[in-house]
Amino acid sequence: MTAIVFMGTPQFSVPILEALVDQADYEVLAVVTQPDRKVGRKQVLQQTPVKEAAVRLNLPVYQPEKLSGSPELATIIDLQPDLIVTAAYGQFLPSKLLAAAQIAAINVHGSLLPKYRGGAPIQYAVLNGDSEIGITIMHMAKKMDAGDMIEQASIPIEATDDTGSLFDKLSFVGRDLLLKTLPAIIDQTAPRTVQDESQVTFAYNITKEEEALDITKPAQALVNQIRALRPQPGAWLPINGQRTKVWQATVAETTTDVAPGTIVAIHKKDFEIAAGNQTVLKITEIQPAGKAKMPVQSYLNGVGKQLAAGQQVVVQDA
Repeated sequence: MTAIVFMGTPQFSVPILEALVDQADYEVLAVVTQPDRKVGRKQVLQQTPVKEAAVRLNLPVYQPEKLSGSPELATIIDLQPDLIVTAAYGQFLPSKLLAAAQIAAINVHGSLLPKYRGGAPIQYAVLNGDSEIGITIMHMAKKMDAGDMIEQASIPIEATDDTGSLFDKLSFVGRDLLLKTLPAIIDQTAPRTVQDESQVTFAYNITKEEEALDITKPAQALVNQIRALRPQPGAWLPINGQRTKVWQATVAETTTDVAPGTIVAIHKKDFEIAAGNQTVLKITEIQPAGKAKMPVQSYLNGVGKQLAAGQQVVVQDA
């Protein structure tokens, strides 16, 4: 039986962990995940999805704030696992931990490497309007996502997809691809492909500044950004100076000559606002500061009832 230490944090990682536990040929010795965090306005302490799954599966759980130099690190190394399997863990792994794997330390990464190394590959694929996305099973190295590739699988990005839906889809792609490749990894017959450094791009974690929509950009770029930041943290516009999240929007079929940020038309269930390159953004779901998400119809009957065609409601420097 192959002994495994599993390392992961979000829901993306859960189907992968569950599949490893379900296979008779593997024994998950321990699970390593990020510490519990306070979330929401009420700052409720919340376990990571992987911790919830590990507790349900009766697996030992370690949650070091910083893995390097922690007592937990020494404990994990002492387990002498055959494999270390990571899937969106969220911390760099020290070299001594990588070396502790008797067979290999491998990662289930949410991009088609060498494209999108880093912590937000799915978000960047949506943001950039890519037509496909995928999973890479790879050997881990000290440098971020730079290890040799073992196998890849891809899926199309649909117009209706956002980061949330792609996380869900790719978690199962990653699960299936890992189970497919593990036997060859264990008997050390799996292929190793060195990444082409000339093709490397990076997908660093989204910053607060990148949550703001720039209304001078074309509408399609704005739609991509909204989808990339959904379900969280969300993208926003300063509508009449108020920070307002935009959750659902499409590119309108019409064009306009008015300045970006100007209301082009108001309908019962949406309103249209001028964007860059004479394009128009049609907004259908919105969230004013301090309010819940709402369809635009509700917004126009309340907070947004003063909006009118011809008003410039977004000034980009606001």
